[in-house]
Amino acid sequence: MRASLAVLFFVLLLRVPFLHQAVQGDDADYLRAAQYAQIDPLHPSHLDFLFQGQKVTMRGHPHPPGNVWVLAALLAATGDIHEATFHAFYIVFSLIAAFAALSLARRFSAHPLLATLLFLATPAFVINGNSFESDIPFLAFWLASIAFFVQAADRRSTARLAASIATMALAAMFAFQAVLLIPILALYLWRTAREWKPAWATLLAVPLTLGAYQLFERLTSQQLPAEVLAQYFTRYNLHSLDNKIRNAIALTTHLGTMVFPALPLAFFRPLLGIIPILAGIAAIGYCLKRYRDFLAQWVLLFFAAALILFFAGSARYLLPLALPVAILIANQLKPAHLVPFILLQTALGMGLALANYDHWDGYRRAIASLEKSWEYKRVWINGEMGMRYYAESAGALPLERGQALRPGDIVVTSKWVSFPLSGGLRVPLLSIPIQSAVPLRLAGLNSESAYSTAQAGRLPFDVRRGPIDILQIETVAQRKPALSYLPMNAPESDAQIVSGLDRIEDNRYRWMSGKSVILLKPPATEAPIDIDIFLPDAAVATRLTVTLNGKQIHEASLPAKGAHKITTPPVKAEGDSAVLTLEVDRTFQIPGDIRTLGLILTGAGFR
Repeated sequence: MRASLAVLFFVLLLRVPFLHQAVQGDDADYLRAAQYAQIDPLHPSHLDFLFQGQKVTMRGHPHPPGNVWVLAALLAATGDIHEATFHAFYIVFSLIAAFAALSLARRFSAHPLLATLLFLATPAFVINGNSFESDIPFLAFWLASIAFFVQAADRRSTARLAASIATMALAAMFAFQAVLLIPILALYLWRTAREWKPAWATLLAVPLTLGAYQLFERLTSQQLPAEVLAQYFTRYNLHSLDNKIRNAIALTTHLGTMVFPALPLAFFRPLLGIIPILAGIAAIGYCLKRYRDFLAQWVLLFFAAALILFFAGSARYLLPLALPVAILIANQLKPAHLVPFILLQTALGMGLALANYDHWDGYRRAIASLEKSWEYKRVWINGEMGMRYYAESAGALPLERGQALRPGDIVVTSKWVSFPLSGGLRVPLLSIPIQSAVPLRLAGLNSESAYSTAQAGRLPFDVRRGPIDILQIETVAQRKPALSYLPMNAPESDAQIVSGLDRIEDNRYRWMSGKSVILLKPPATEAPIDIDIFLPDAAVATRLTVTLNGKQIHEASLPAKGAHKITTPPVKAEGDSAVLTLEVDRTFQIPGDIRTLGLILTGAGFR
């Protein structure tokens, strides 16, 4: 009872200070799906939305809808999204994980309470337990299913086996990596009760659950979520060799952070990049030496699978092996040595959680300060995650690539996570830095932290004092075109491009999407329009339609690949501004590039 109360108190110590944590990371996607579930509760992932300016479908989300259903139920019960209420409910998942960990620690450790507290002090558990993502709910049912299964195998208890089946099925609906329960539990069953046939049948709970979910989606929507997910992996080139190498290095570093208290290294950045990865390699070597130990097998099997399955190298990926790592450490150290170890890890986790709180709360406060000034104005948001969630809640619209902007529009752009804009004469109004007094960073400007993604750097976390992000608020000004023929590298190009053209490349050309719009200064007399293009080998467009001031003036069959000039018949445009629209019939995408591409434009306008 004392141990259980200590675990309860420790979990509340980690969670209660962060009840008002702002929406962060992928929370916004889960909440968006939870809102859609109020319309279609059986298919919460059947919604389209903009990501980095491109329309995507959530049918390819890398998690089943279990977590969305939890948020949808909370939303239906409360009528709105309340951060504190939702976080208070999510403490339940942390408690399930904590008590399941205590049960397993009692089975495998001589110091079960200290082993459990060391697991709870894992930085990823401290930080990610304050989000609405699926990591901690999945971890809760993952550990509960293992705890029930171990008890069932040790006691030949059918009641515990039934509980294990239920929690396995729940884990499967929160994350596809629940399939790794099969080999891990099979190893334990082989060691302890290999002749018990009902337990072997229990291992089918995860594949049957995931198979039923995929079949239901296939029957009701003629599309498998796994197929859409595979398309995204190909589209974004997520399983490239470069991503795999980064993923392996980052995961080894995060494993090392679990087994070595990294807080003393925080202000020695060279050591912060070296010692955790060495500690991770040492941990793998230690488990290889003890390969007959079930806990070592658990760590090795899940870590090897993480190297194969994942691509971003996030610290939260390793939460399912944090408990066996903590128990192995507790079994090697005396209690007097374990206590300072736990204190150091807790201090690191809480420090990072505080910096993370400041990061996302900074967006919430910044948007709140701007909201009143947005009344009766059209506001666009160029950013993602928590910043976009609060901006959209305040009435802003997500910015689409190639979006046409009108004079008077407001554009809010994150310097950290946004896509480059081209077109429109934008006048800066205000810059708002997002800062934290805690000099630790999980992500942000100039950060080399691989905590969330290995694409950002190689450190388990970073030490910085500058702004985490800067919000730039701009207004679109009225513009009159100065050039009749617009080269893409002209200084006036940004002011005369309305939409559909990407940033300048090689200081001479721009990629065009399926449709682009530019402004031109009409000449005094009738004149043809020249369009200078380049068709790369990957281009699939076969026709180009040219429209001036809303009237089609030319349609051309695109010639062979290479550089070409297309010339329209002479036309006359009235007024001081002419709107030229170019549209191709087909577009393509390059793996790893989310842009929709048509052709390359080097210049266009009146001859």
